[in-house]
Amino acid sequence: MRKLTFLIYLIFLSPNIGLGESVEIYIRDQLDENRGYCLDIKGYKLKAKITHGLQAHTCYSYQGEIAVDQAFDSLKLTKNQFFLPIFDVCMESESIAVSAPIRLNKCNYGKLQQFKLDIKGRIYPSSDIKLCLTVEQGQSKKGRGGSPVHLKRNLALQPCSNALRPYQIWSTRTSN
Repeated sequence: MRKLTFLIYLIFLSPNIGLGESVEIYIRDQLDENRGYCLDIKGYKLKAKITHGLQAHTCYSYQGEIAVDQAFDSLKLTKNQFFLPIFDVCMESESIAVSAPIRLNKCNYGKLQQFKLDIKGRIYPSSDIKLCLTVEQGQSKKGRGGSPVHLKRNLALQPCSNALRPYQIWSTRTSN
């Protein structure tokens, strides 16, 4: 009976269990990476380090599936929460300000974790529609794996603008 009660709790009452499909979140403009850039936990797949935050990194879906460190819960996205279920963490901004870095933290439904992905493809804090999640401009950095080698870029909040559109417009997909 205890096992049944525990199973019911896990399925229906645990707030961080994702019920949605896994999706990767990618920047629509491929920039300098023909495999595209996805939101990614710094590190490598299950060995990713949540304390190091998020980055834009070569999408792994070209390998045939979404990697665990790039897999967001689609249902939680509809509730303005960017939740990575395997790691049980949410995307969070250090502050709601220009140049604020993006990090990961235990989900708490707080203001710093509430982001909206709108129909135009912009990701912004729910409390400030003028700031967009932005991929770093300039030269990308080489990662340590992949063939050809994977590329990565930092993320931050920047003013939403047409000039930064290639670095600010996002989509989701289940795989490539």
